[in-house]
Amino acid sequence: MKLLVYGAGVLGSLLAARMHDAGHDVALLARGERLACLRRHGIQLAEEDSPVIREVPVPVVENPAGGYDLIAVLVRAHQVDPVLESIAGLDGDVLFLHAWAAGAEPLGAVIGHERVLLGFPTGGGTMDGDVVRHRATSFVTRRVPMPIGEPGGLDSPRLQRIVRMFRTAGINAKAEPRMDAWLKTHAAMVVPLGQAVLAAGGPAALAGDPDAVRDMIRRLRQSLADLPTPPVPRGFAAVLTLPDAVLVPAIRRFLRSPTATHSGLSNTSPATEAAELERLADQLRAQKRAR
Repeated sequence: MKLLVYGAGVLGSLLAARMHDAGHDVALLARGERLACLRRHGIQLAEEDSPVIREVPVPVVENPAGGYDLIAVLVRAHQVDPVLESIAGLDGDVLFLHAWAAGAEPLGAVIGHERVLLGFPTGGGTMDGDVVRHRATSFVTRRVPMPIGEPGGLDSPRLQRIVRMFRTAGINAKAEPRMDAWLKTHAAMVVPLGQAVLAAGGPAALAGDPDAVRDMIRRLRQSLADLPTPPVPRGFAAVLTLPDAVLVPAIRRFLRSPTATHSGLSNTSPATEAAELERLADQLRAQKRAR
């Protein structure tokens, strides 16, 4: 299967590197200074704060083109519209691997409904200049699956082919029949948390303010309660019932952990993070109005 990874940020770079290491026919789409750096050095990877940098020579392209069996889109929610325009006339299936709470309809309306698959990537990290500093793998992170699903929830032959392809690269992909509900739940969680982190000045700063954490939990509960369906995975429903005495210290520990440090919560571009969170918040508000 010939794969194009559209988006050369942290998650796109990690996915392209893993697929290349596994011997797959993969190219990474990038532009501007990022493209120039990738052409010089390949994808530069380092585990968390390690001084050891590994260079992965993944082929890079500047513009999308035909001939790919699958295009995996890994961009921010507010960057999706120009991506859709650029791939509308191409062939091949398109797997959207990013935060998104608007469902498949607006994606399929531009590129063709039959081409759309939804998912969300695993892994995490931050950009240190041109180096992707990714969080270390562990027993827990290896068990967290990368969900992928058909918009209608059916189990299709193409879905199974894509799941198998990722698994050959050591990625714990999983067919998720409730992918749209999964993405809406993720957005309902990440918008209050991300906005609180931005307001505080980072995850560690938020951890140091218990009152701000309690306020974030209040907004998080309201966000989950506004969802049109129960949270997916079901375990997130515990946020609605667990007392603050349990949630506040648990979230503060998470915010101080390496997982939070080496994740999008430590984004080095607050403006980009704020724009994505606002797009997701708009999508959540739209679905609430439509109910």
